[in-house]
Amino acid sequence: QVQLVESGGGSVQAGGSLRLSCVASGSTSSIGCMGWFRQAAGKEREGVAAIYTEAGSTSYADSVKGRSTISQDNAKNTMYLQLNSLKPEDTAMYYCAARVVCIGRWDARSLYRYWGQGTQVTVSS
Repeated sequence: QVQLVESGGGSVQAGGSLRLSCVASGSTSSIGCMGWFRQAAGKEREGVAAIYTEAGSTSYADSVKGRSTISQDNAKNTMYLQLNSLKPEDTAMYYCAARVVCIGRWDARSLYRYWGQGTQVTVSS
């Protein structure tokens, strides 16, 4: 089992930045990929970014590409999402997710076995 705990959300003005963190505990050696997803009110949960824990390769949604950076600190079992140039449309609950096998689409929610409780990001104009 893997437990995930997010932090770092908050309220910022448009153009601002936030860094989200996700700390993993438990059977962390089993994790092959980790990702960030977000869900805005009334919308489906969507993939934001993902990272392959061994190779460090990354993937991003077009909506955040160039404005965000996903990274990891394996020594701390922590994944980060740096969000820059935030827009009101980035307002959502952000979730950390992890999966064992990295096969298939990086943004396929059903392929992620473990989920955190989420951290709220609110961007005002």
